[in-house]
Amino acid sequence: MKRNILFFFILIVSHLTFSQNPVTFETTVKKVSDSNFQLITNATIEEGWRLYSQNLLDGGAIPTEFVYEENNSYILLGPTIESESITKFDPIFSLDQTYFESFSTFYQDIQIEKNISYLNAKIYFQACDDIVCIFREADLIFNFDGSKSEIKNSDLTSLVVNNENPLFVEFSGKELLSSENNSANSFSSNSYLNLLILGFLGGVLALLTPCVFPMIPLTVSFFTNKNSNKNSKLNAFTYGFFIVAIYLIISIPFHFLDSIDPEILNSVSTNAYLNILFFVIFILFAFSFFGFYEITLPSSWINSIDSKSNSIGGYVGIFFMALTLVLVSFSCTGPILGSLLVGSISSQGGALQLTVGMLGFGIALALPFTIFALFPNLLNKLPKSGGWMNTFKVILGFLELGFAFKFLSNADLVEHWGILKREIFIGIWFLISILLCFYLLGLFKFPHDIKKIKISKFNYFLSFTFLCAAVYLFPALLPNGSQKASLLSGFSPPSFYSIYPKSNDCPLGFNCFKDFDSGLDYAISQNKPILLDFTGWACANCRRIEENVWTDPEIFKIIDEDFVLISLYVDDRKVLPEKDQITLKYKSGKLKKIKTVGDKSATFQAINFNNASQPYYVLINNDLRILNSPIQYTSKENYLAWLKEGLNNL
Repeated sequence: MKRNILFFFILIVSHLTFSQNPVTFETTVKKVSDSNFQLITNATIEEGWRLYSQNLLDGGAIPTEFVYEENNSYILLGPTIESESITKFDPIFSLDQTYFESFSTFYQDIQIEKNISYLNAKIYFQACDDIVCIFREADLIFNFDGSKSEIKNSDLTSLVVNNENPLFVEFSGKELLSSENNSANSFSSNSYLNLLILGFLGGVLALLTPCVFPMIPLTVSFFTNKNSNKNSKLNAFTYGFFIVAIYLIISIPFHFLDSIDPEILNSVSTNAYLNILFFVIFILFAFSFFGFYEITLPSSWINSIDSKSNSIGGYVGIFFMALTLVLVSFSCTGPILGSLLVGSISSQGGALQLTVGMLGFGIALALPFTIFALFPNLLNKLPKSGGWMNTFKVILGFLELGFAFKFLSNADLVEHWGILKREIFIGIWFLISILLCFYLLGLFKFPHDIKKIKISKFNYFLSFTFLCAAVYLFPALLPNGSQKASLLSGFSPPSFYSIYPKSNDCPLGFNCFKDFDSGLDYAISQNKPILLDFTGWACANCRRIEENVWTDPEIFKIIDEDFVLISLYVDDRKVLPEKDQITLKYKSGKLKKIKTVGDKSATFQAINFNNASQPYYVLINNDLRILNSPIQYTSKENYLAWLKEGLNNL
């Protein structure tokens, strides 16, 4: 759930029009011998964009592909060779991909059988920046007189658009296409506030542990025993300030990592071996909370810092007092800080997010020491230290155990091991909930637990809460449970990563259509509006919307009951039946053959909505009226508001 929260705090919206050409091509022919030639294709790539290699594994981007015209004038000599590529973390697909930046060259050796003056070919490619992807094709011309040819990508917006174009639809309300949907921008501006709150909550949890809570009255007594009441209050504020400052200082090294390579923290988050390392670390954290051992810093460090706090007066001495508190409480705060650290570097926010989270954590820890030093009478209202703190620590241990399997799941998904499918992952959380319920009822104990302890009413309440959690998770373990346990959406493996076979190939089991005309006919028969979903099989952000946004119960219900879903895949290379293949004309007079499902979907999106990026969502009535401005990659709050706005505009 942490990852789900962190992930949605950093969502932003990008609106990319189809007229942009992030990749352009130039071709030339090099003569090797009288009969042998080399076809050379140079690709120039705009800054911030990536053109993908021809050689990619399934599960990521669509590989670049060259298709040379078929005739008996030449034969190909081997495959198309590409220049040196980069294999690196790709934030769109959240895994390592092989791609090119700035420039790349492709070489194809051929042997001429007959005299020819030129050769035609097509290149199919996918290009992505950090937010969206486009799927394009370009017609290549190789001139054997040695001249260069600057190739313009097939700009589908220059197709002739009129009633004779079979893909042109008379949508009304097209003025909404140029309206900026800024609803998601306000979400992004609040992200750091939300992360500050998340860090603050982590600090509150740390306060309730046996390493920190007993320190409050001890530390406060130091300030209240000072001779000058005025100085004691100032010293209390200074002490709290230094606690916050120390936690901020901890995040500074990660900013240097970001400056060396902005993607390094994201690379860490998807590296299978590092995720396994995080899995082991969190298991160690969990068992330390269970009381089998303690993770502490060297006692020599703590003694040295503590002696300086006693021997040095003034503000410097107070700083070392604050540092002593941070070091002494590490055995309890360390695992919580580790969760915050790993959660931050597993998101796209990097070091700045970590700093904001640390700020919240430090404020939560500093506040009680400052407040009780200012108002010492409030100490009488604090609950007494006791066995409840150890119980709380064990609860945190079980939660750390659950989070550990998230990192094992990350490695499993990246490497396609298939060992931690969605039902198995949720089953582990189900088992953890049951064990927590039994522990709180006193059915088993850990080493530091008191042997004979009276079970309080609060224990019964908590045990019932975790039993309810187990009941909530159980339906997600059943064959039809892919839409259950939505609170774990984005944290658990995706619904399609299941031990059970899928009922259909529609997202989340929706009754969807993959052809606009058939979907429109059904919408008219049911008198329902349409959710038009321009997507792609290799569109990672499309999957994130489906798995993290559409799985929200309210959103799912609205899509399922109030709309007809039409999902058009722009990268589907399935060949259309001969009768459905059409030829369109550019304004220049050039012809374009629509041969594949993806050709049809991409062209439909371009000529009707002047857009090429995915995901791209449009709400239309069954009388072809656009209901509101289209939306792209955004949060569930904004998506829900957008759906409701469309329904209100019917």
